[in-house]
Amino acid sequence: MGENSLSPASITNDLETRFIGQRVIYYPRLTSTMEAARREARLGAVEGTVVIAGEQTAGKGRIRRVWLSPKGSIALSIILYPSLVYLPSLIMLASLAVVHSIEAVAGLKSQVKWPNDVLVNGRKVCGILIESDVRGDIVAYAIIGIGVNVNLRISDFPEILSLATSLSNELGRDISLLSLIRRLLVEIERLYLTLLAGGSIYEEWRDNLVTLGKKVQVNSGKIRYEGLAESVARDGSLLLRHSDGSLTKIVAGDVTLRD
Repeated sequence: MGENSLSPASITNDLETRFIGQRVIYYPRLTSTMEAARREARLGAVEGTVVIAGEQTAGKGRIRRVWLSPKGSIALSIILYPSLVYLPSLIMLASLAVVHSIEAVAGLKSQVKWPNDVLVNGRKVCGILIESDVRGDIVAYAIIGIGVNVNLRISDFPEILSLATSLSNELGRDISLLSLIRRLLVEIERLYLTLLAGGSIYEEWRDNLVTLGKKVQVNSGKIRYEGLAESVARDGSLLLRHSDGSLTKIVAGDVTLRD
């Protein structure tokens, strides 16, 4: 279906969630769903409010990168008000929700590359960004930003051709943006409620990481590490084993898989 078929009503109608996606703000064209969601959160938007753009012109990626979101892709941000203890799990639940939704709607297997990319056949199909406003031990708000390459001809974007793919590129046909968005919102709420009920999603997230057991290079700030991605801690940190046997815990960074 085309992006013009998307509307708040088409997304929320009979959506099987309690609160996530029950309020949707849709923009045919927007600079950044994260910026719009931030404004909404500061105005006290109800938890689960979703901001969606048919086309995003200045999307934000990690480390101040731009995230390309032309027509045919999904760009959305979800407003949450979690307790501080749940913040490290948001990247886990978002990436797992994407993995589950891609398999359910497109029939494709995907994997997670630490910390926030979802890959299909080794190439990036989704990026995730978590932003939060924490004051002391109180989370004023948290926003999950998700961008998925859905119905894109990757050959039209030579700058990302070697690194990225799209679901339509992998399938050879377009899939329903609406179906994928609706499934994604259901999956995010299911996993979020699992956390709130005291459950754990850490083990499933860990088991979906393509990074583990691989030799990697990690750029974290101005420091570059190399070693074996041995495991991940429950707070989402990467545990990197160096050639001298020492272990480094990396909270955030950019990973390149080495041969």
